[in-house]
Amino acid sequence: MFVDEAIIHVAGGDGGNGCLAFRREKFVPRGGPAGGDGGQGGTVYLRASRHLNTLLAFRYNPRYAAERGGHGEGNNRHGRDGANCIVDVPVGTLVYDADTGECLADLIVAGQTVAVARGGRGGRGNAHFATSVNRAPRRHEPGRPGERRTLRLELKLLADVGLLGYPNAGKSTFIAAVSAARPKIADYPFTTLVPNLGVVGLEDYRSFVIADIPGIIEGAHAGRGLGLQFLRHVERTRLLLHLVDVSVLAEHDPVVAYDTIERELKLYDPELAARPRLAVATKRDVADPARTAALQTHCARLGVPYFPVSAVTGEGLKPLISHIANLLFGTSAV
Repeated sequence: MFVDEAIIHVAGGDGGNGCLAFRREKFVPRGGPAGGDGGQGGTVYLRASRHLNTLLAFRYNPRYAAERGGHGEGNNRHGRDGANCIVDVPVGTLVYDADTGECLADLIVAGQTVAVARGGRGGRGNAHFATSVNRAPRRHEPGRPGERRTLRLELKLLADVGLLGYPNAGKSTFIAAVSAARPKIADYPFTTLVPNLGVVGLEDYRSFVIADIPGIIEGAHAGRGLGLQFLRHVERTRLLLHLVDVSVLAEHDPVVAYDTIERELKLYDPELAARPRLAVATKRDVADPARTAALQTHCARLGVPYFPVSAVTGEGLKPLISHIANLLFGTSAV
């Protein structure tokens, strides 16, 4: 199950209390105060991990706390520092303070770590308060409480290429044809309910990641369908592929479908709408010549590169992948 938002509660460990103690040793006159300091509370860290691709686990386990520090002891013994709590999250996770809305971190590199709840400082023992006029102080400090926060985690997938298009435009079939991804494929709309990632391998041993984004329809920017929920996942992509169904059974006119999705992108994020894109006419093996010609003419007028493909027969896939590789890496190796 794919989950891309979660609320969690984090708590740093409380600091240990300082100790009130005096030395009582034979042959040591006026032994004096000997209360040790409390230990530092542990800190909660979030760490980006490539081994995770969903926030599902945080729905079932939303509370994370570091260990509290140990209390100080006599004979000037310092309390043990509390153990830190390290929580792994998927690469591409944005961390927000749920109360203020402040963005605390954007974890886009594997191994990147951020402290989200600091541990409390340990209290000082009475040995700290001895002076020339107060040789037997009875003052000592309690440990400070650790930070407590409610965080909102938001996952934005990291991919080089994002697939856009109406439901049933052939996105799942396309990603299955060019990568090892095996998304659900069926002949009804909204077959894909979660984003799918696939890795496309090139002959020179390089590769790029492609993301199938579901649910983009008219009104998606305002929450219709699944668009608003998943449009965020194309924000990190370098290149967009706009897939348009030109088959004889296509539900929408290809030119209207193309313009509708482009308008949704612009309404959602103008910067995203300006990102490089390719127009891909899908289902070439059962294409309607009139629809294909209309879309090709429309793309030429807009200056958008146009590629007719069939993911079922493989027609047109190699030139398309070669062009994508050239845009991403400056090479046409496929």
